[in-house]
Amino acid sequence: MKTLFGKLADGTEIHSWSLENGGTRLKVLSYGGIVQSLEIPDREGRYANVSAGFGTIEDYVARSPYFGALIGRYGNRIAKGRFTLDGESHQLSVNDDANSLHGGATGFDRRVWDVEPFTEGSNVGLHLSCTSVDGEMGYPGTLRTKVTYTLTRQGDWRIDYEATTDKATVVNLTSHVYWNLAGEGSGTIEDHELTIRASRYTPTDSGLIPTGEPAEVAGTPFDFRRAKPIGRDLRDAHPQQINAKGYDHNWVLDKGVTAKPEHVATLRDPRSGRTLKIATTEPGLQFYSGNFLDGTLVGTSGRTYRQGDALCLETQHFPDSPNHPSFPSTVLRPGQTYRTTTIHSFGC
Repeated sequence: MKTLFGKLADGTEIHSWSLENGGTRLKVLSYGGIVQSLEIPDREGRYANVSAGFGTIEDYVARSPYFGALIGRYGNRIAKGRFTLDGESHQLSVNDDANSLHGGATGFDRRVWDVEPFTEGSNVGLHLSCTSVDGEMGYPGTLRTKVTYTLTRQGDWRIDYEATTDKATVVNLTSHVYWNLAGEGSGTIEDHELTIRASRYTPTDSGLIPTGEPAEVAGTPFDFRRAKPIGRDLRDAHPQQINAKGYDHNWVLDKGVTAKPEHVATLRDPRSGRTLKIATTEPGLQFYSGNFLDGTLVGTSGRTYRQGDALCLETQHFPDSPNHPSFPSTVLRPGQTYRTTTIHSFGC
């Protein structure tokens, strides 16, 4: 179902698309490809929206910390907004102190996407597409992007990303949903139990840029190889956590890049019994514990979001990969097609 959600300052209409399948209810905006709400049942069959967001387009435009958005051209940070490709230097839009974050000042989270609904067998979904012209936000090449959101008959939310370019460029697309499985606006996620199938992570400098050498999680607060409450080590004295004000790091998934999605993470809320399992083809997972939510944002529930009231699990290639030859490559060339898939499976 398509409804008018609001209008931008220039009069552009922003629509909301509602999907339901397999017990999962999803609302998506044409602005930023934003997941405005995602509702799933708890162990008693009671539905709640488990994705942080806003009730108006004005708030998304003026205040959003990427709530629910599609991220591109490059998810996460590129140091000083600079990289060199094939001997040519490129300067990107800088929007995070000295660095470029999530594609720059006008990333894919601020684009109005073309949206087409579809039904395919027992699945329903949306095709979202946009074109980023050569030089936009400093990136080389005209990038044509198609993202498909699918709700399966099992209630899984699947994201398939595709992109092509007419010049060599770098691409790293992801989704920036803020999760709280107890329900949006219900309070802290510190009691959520998290598992990440990763033996290493990428430490960062003071600007949250990877230093380049992955470190072992063993013996550190970054060890989520067995399920543990997020709050258990959240305020540990580890210098990496002090620097990031919590968790805001890329985990190096043990499986690496894979042709098909493989299970990499599980999130469980003991209060409601809701679970989220993530499978992906990507080599990295950015776990962000909502460190910079400061009580100034009011969500769809009418409640404020405070530090640690939601978390992100962003499947991705590594931050700043264009400046680290040892990291999995994010280069896309003419004639190639960028393809990645991430599947979110819900249960209780």
